Amino acid sequence: MQLSNRLLAVASLVTLGNRVADVGCDHAYTSIYLTENKIAPKIIAMDVNQGPIDRAKENIIKYGFEDCIDVRRSNGLEKLQSGEVETILIAGMGGGLIIQILSEQMEIVQSVKELILQPQSDIHRVRYMLSENNFTITDENMLKEDGKYYVIMKAEPRHLVKDDSKYTLSSKEHYYFGRLLLEQQKAILSEFLLLEKGVCENIIHNLAAEQTENSSHRKKELIEKIELIQCGLGYYKPIE
Repeated sequence: MQLSNRLLAVASLVTLGNRVADVGCDHAYTSIYLTENKIAPKIIAMDVNQGPIDRAKENIIKYGFEDCIDVRRSNGLEKLQSGEVETILIAGMGGGLIIQILSEQMEIVQSVKELILQPQSDIHRVRYMLSENNFTITDENMLKEDGKYYVIMKAEPRHLVKDDSKYTLSSKEHYYFGRLLLEQQKAILSEFLLLEKGVCENIIHNLAAEQTENSSHRKKELIEKIELIQCGLGYYKPIE
């Protein structure tokens, strides 16, 4: 199974030997990859729509993994029982939807050893939700594929994390950009921040001719965003 770089990055964060719930499995490509590479001994591939479920079953049969991958039509985690898996994996969904899926079944979520998440939007909201529900982000990655930037994170229950203090999100830029990404000075994050800063500055320039209440409010928001981006860029050592 050949995965995109994004899904390879997602799969790479799954702990070897963990049973996995692949939520929003679509074609089950990630589930098949995890099985084929002997990363996960058992996977529950889940999707809310029948179309993806049918395609997932076809692919699983094609690769001969019917005994290892259980396919369930499920709205979020509703068909998952507590204790069935150690890892919940959700990739390629909006951050708001990921928050909703996890929040609706928090008892099950609290029973697993790790969450592997790749939100497409509202990433800071996902980080806030994890922190508020006693999860610690212990690993994070960022990549660019087909002109888009993606963030992937692993979160573990706080009580299972040794030396939790080195992962604590203690400032606004930690929630928006990721403490680990910032402290590791990931070049891809710096590239993203500089791009975002430029976009904000261009919008402010275009708003200069407008003298409306809405434009003033928007300009204030953009200035605050630039200030936050500058905080993020402050983690990077200057080039000598």
